[in-house]
Amino acid sequence: MKEHSDTKHAARRHQPISLKELAHHLNLSPSTVSFVLNDTPGRSISEGTRARIKEAAAKFQYRPSLLARSLRRQETQTVGVLLPEVGEGYHATVLSGIANELERNGYSYLIAQHRHDPHHIEEYTRMLASRGAEGFIAIDTRLEDSLHVPAVAVAGHKKIAGVTNVVLNHDHAARLTMRHLRDLGHREIAVIKGQQASSDTQIRWQASAAAAKEFGLDIPKNMVVQLDRDITSPEIAYTLVEKLLRVTRRFTAIVCFNDVAALGAIRAMADAGVKVPADISVVGFDDLHLALFATPSITTIRQPLRQMGETAARVLLDRLRTDRKHPPEIAVEPELIVRESTGPAKSLPA
Repeated sequence: MKEHSDTKHAARRHQPISLKELAHHLNLSPSTVSFVLNDTPGRSISEGTRARIKEAAAKFQYRPSLLARSLRRQETQTVGVLLPEVGEGYHATVLSGIANELERNGYSYLIAQHRHDPHHIEEYTRMLASRGAEGFIAIDTRLEDSLHVPAVAVAGHKKIAGVTNVVLNHDHAARLTMRHLRDLGHREIAVIKGQQASSDTQIRWQASAAAAKEFGLDIPKNMVVQLDRDITSPEIAYTLVEKLLRVTRRFTAIVCFNDVAALGAIRAMADAGVKVPADISVVGFDDLHLALFATPSITTIRQPLRQMGETAARVLLDRLRTDRKHPPEIAVEPELIVRESTGPAKSLPA
């Protein structure tokens, strides 16, 4: 068959041709060519015609429009990810696990950071949905209502229709921490609670208080402080611990909301002449890379953050592809990692 000038021109420019141009070249309808190249069932097309279409498509570098195909199928293979901040540490590690699993399955993702602002959470959810997000993964995000599409929350603790929560077993994490301190002879414990906006703060504090009581440890009210700034820098805890040490030093260990806060606490105590762990032991949470390389290295609760991200993505993809039922909550187990920042309790003066 003689080639038409439009396909000759496209080949000379080394540019892919359109479906319409390819169909014109083959003297076939665009719908017939589309059926063959998209492997659409339900049409009786001879093997010879199918072979001719595929040969011409390869010759002229025709590529089906993924956007057009996804719109026809109402599938964009795109997921929206909501998180407080795109940075290093906790959120970035969970996001890495999500990205790995989505990319392995041919899905792309759109990210929106809301900085714990409820208005932004609502606004960005609508925005990502309008841009083709078929489902959502929310990291450390306080969702209040159903998103009306499949959704998975990492560190989500509220039961919401249509949302699967991937959460750490905080009760077990708290027992690991308090048993460790009890076994080292600690009795008076200080605690740094998380920011009010964090979805983990309340449940982690409740678990810590219950575990302390279980193991006979005391957490006096004047030894409980709360992170009051939504930043991911050790300075969030430095000032708090500095003030705490001016109020009282009648504690031999401090349990921190995360490793970043633990690092700030260690620096504040060093600047105040308090030795870790000789004077006060410090326990972190998350097991970020900085925990291993701090001085001293930080005893911490390891959250399998990358695994949690992968699990969230895997569950969401399964929900998008199948009608299988999933439990409303998937619990992940923590691990205590003992390093240099904890040691035997120092005797307090009577």
